[in-house]
Amino acid sequence: MQLHRLRLQNFRQHQATDLEFGPGMIGIVGPNGAGKTTLLEALAWAIYGTAAARGGKDSIRRRGAPPKAKVEVELELSIGAHRYRVARSLQHAELYQDGDPAPIANSLAAVTDRLTRILGMSREEFFNTYFTGQKELAIMGSMSAPERSQFLSRVLGYERLRAAQDRLKAARSSLRSRLDGLQHGLGDPLALAAEEAEVEGRLAATAEEQKRAQKAVAAAMALLAEVEPRWRAMERLQETVRSVTSDLVLAEHRAGSARAAFLGLDKDLTEAINAQTKVQELLPEIAPLVGLRAEREALDQQAAAVAHRRQALGQREELKSSLAALDKRRAALPTPDALAAAKGALALALTAQTEASERFAALRDEWVREKQDAQTKRQSLLEQHRDLKAQHQRILQAGAAGACPTCARPLGAEFQNVLDELDRQLQDVNWHGNYFKQRIDQLAKEPAPLTAQEKERARGERMVARLTGDAARLEGQVQEGQALVRDRVGLEERLGALDAVLGGSESQYDEQRHQEVRAQIALLEPKAVIVDRERSAAERAERLVSAAAAAEADLTQREAAVLALQERLTGLGWSDHGYREARVAEQAAQATRRAADLGFARAEAELAAAQAATQSMANRRADHERKNIEIKRVKSELLLNDELDRAFSELRTELNATLRPDLSDVASGFLRDLSLGRYSDLELDEDYRAAIIEDGEVKTVISGGEEDLANLALRLAVSQMIAERAGQPLSLLILDEIFGSLDEDRRIAVLDLLRSLSDRFPQVILITHIDTIREGFDRVIRIGYDVERGVSFALEEPREELTGASA
Repeated sequence: MQLHRLRLQNFRQHQATDLEFGPGMIGIVGPNGAGKTTLLEALAWAIYGTAAARGGKDSIRRRGAPPKAKVEVELELSIGAHRYRVARSLQHAELYQDGDPAPIANSLAAVTDRLTRILGMSREEFFNTYFTGQKELAIMGSMSAPERSQFLSRVLGYERLRAAQDRLKAARSSLRSRLDGLQHGLGDPLALAAEEAEVEGRLAATAEEQKRAQKAVAAAMALLAEVEPRWRAMERLQETVRSVTSDLVLAEHRAGSARAAFLGLDKDLTEAINAQTKVQELLPEIAPLVGLRAEREALDQQAAAVAHRRQALGQREELKSSLAALDKRRAALPTPDALAAAKGALALALTAQTEASERFAALRDEWVREKQDAQTKRQSLLEQHRDLKAQHQRILQAGAAGACPTCARPLGAEFQNVLDELDRQLQDVNWHGNYFKQRIDQLAKEPAPLTAQEKERARGERMVARLTGDAARLEGQVQEGQALVRDRVGLEERLGALDAVLGGSESQYDEQRHQEVRAQIALLEPKAVIVDRERSAAERAERLVSAAAAAEADLTQREAAVLALQERLTGLGWSDHGYREARVAEQAAQATRRAADLGFARAEAELAAAQAATQSMANRRADHERKNIEIKRVKSELLLNDELDRAFSELRTELNATLRPDLSDVASGFLRDLSLGRYSDLELDEDYRAAIIEDGEVKTVISGGEEDLANLALRLAVSQMIAERAGQPLSLLILDEIFGSLDEDRRIAVLDLLRSLSDRFPQVILITHIDTIREGFDRVIRIGYDVERGVSFALEEPREELTGASA
């Protein structure tokens, strides 16, 4: 296995790190925390996925990377004869082989599974083969004997035998439980045989009962076949009787209807002949009625004209009266000049009232202002009096030795002068206070000019209110006069129209003749109504004669049909008694058939139940046999598991017995190469402690360098044995911080030992934070950390620097 290239994008602290590998000894150098070991984690994550990384997906994403930024590791490596490129992100993975553009695996699980099968190693085996971590060169030296044995068994895969035995143990426990369950559910074979015999007897009995029921059904069907034809014939005869009876009822009904129709027509014909006679008698009497109706219509028109003229005369008189009343009302209403005069007087009154209100407001404001001024000044004097009184009291109490309230110096000889000055000021304040008190009392009542002005303002308001009412009243009356003018025009137009109507001559109207004509018409109109009614009946006489003859012929035909149906009904030979006898016999046969069918169905059901019980018993017998077979199989499998467990135990014993010799042989080969043949063998005692053989003898005392040589040979031997079991050559070593506990000389010695194995390990990658050993590498890749950006970076040191450092 060889690594070619490793690219990290937003993986842990690496934002964009791209490493190119090659043959030889490569050193990855950088301070602790710079992100060196993260490269190994990325390598394992690319191959084995999340199981090879620390933490979950969220911890893999670089801190500070945008939420949707891509997280990806791309690894190029050679395994055997093929070159692979794997690209893995948090959601997807692809694996390419030998430069083919189409992936050979394209999902997270598929890529992991494919690479595991190509390498032939699990994740733990891969790490134990190609990786050696911090302090692992001397790890076995610090272990106890059992711990060393367990460690070697684990890294070489022998512990999988123990895991297999544990699974076999669980399988045996499950098989025993399965066997107990099968044996418990098997049942008693004797009881099963007894149940089988009982079920077979029940099946034979139900089969015999089914045969008897089948014979009863056949007998019932024969009886029904004998009785049913007579019953069906009686049913058909009944239907015929019913049909003929129905036809007879219908024919009788039609004959009755024809008879009623004939009698009705005969009656109508008689009435029509009588109507003809009556019409001939009344026609001469009503002959004048046409002329009388025409005369009445002319008289009606004359009477309407006379009534209309009389109504127009009355309306004309009423209009003349309305015009006279309207003119009288107009004369009593004021003229527009009177309204204008009233509005002028109102305007003057408003002006006077406004001036009076303004004068009242000015006088009141002056009175209020003087009263407030007097009250304010008196209040100020009262406060001044209290202050002077207080000063007077303080000075009296302090005496001549007291301090002046103004300059704070002792009063001394000025004591009395100060008291006199305060007394004078108190007298002035009292005099002015009394004056303003009297002034306040004087101003308590409204002054006479203000009262007089208030009365004048009230008179002005009353005058304005009265004149406003007068002006409103006059304005309404003027508007009424204007409306009356419009009404008079309308009345005059209506009066002119009535004069035009009454201007013609008055028509002549004979009211007495009008009454006589109305009386004659009232006498003749009832007879005319009778004539009109009887004439329509008389006109039907000719039609009724032919209709009556046709009705008589129809009646004769229908009575003959009734007689024929009565004779047919008598000839059918119907008998209610015979019908009832046939019906009772058929019902009895049907009941017998139903009982036989029910018995047969019951027998069929019991037979089916017996057959089902037989089948169930057969199933139980088959299940019993299957359980016996399964019990034998489980016992066989349990026996096989016991044999496998013993075989695994023996194999573990054998592997552990051969482990030390095999491991010693492989480690001895590495030791001879590392020591250039100085040491021939490396032996492991029963506690897996390493001993160096020099010149055929155990070297009892070894130096630190020799201990490092032995530990390295043993670690390489372990790796090779794992690789050989996986079918992979051990061509790559990755050593992570193995120099932490070694001094400078031992570090250089280990590097020299590794370099001496270049023919076996074409590619060795060492990760270290120790900068002083970098000249021992063929290539150096320096890993740094940018604190401000929080990002790791990788730089390859030029070859010249390594050469210079070596010189």
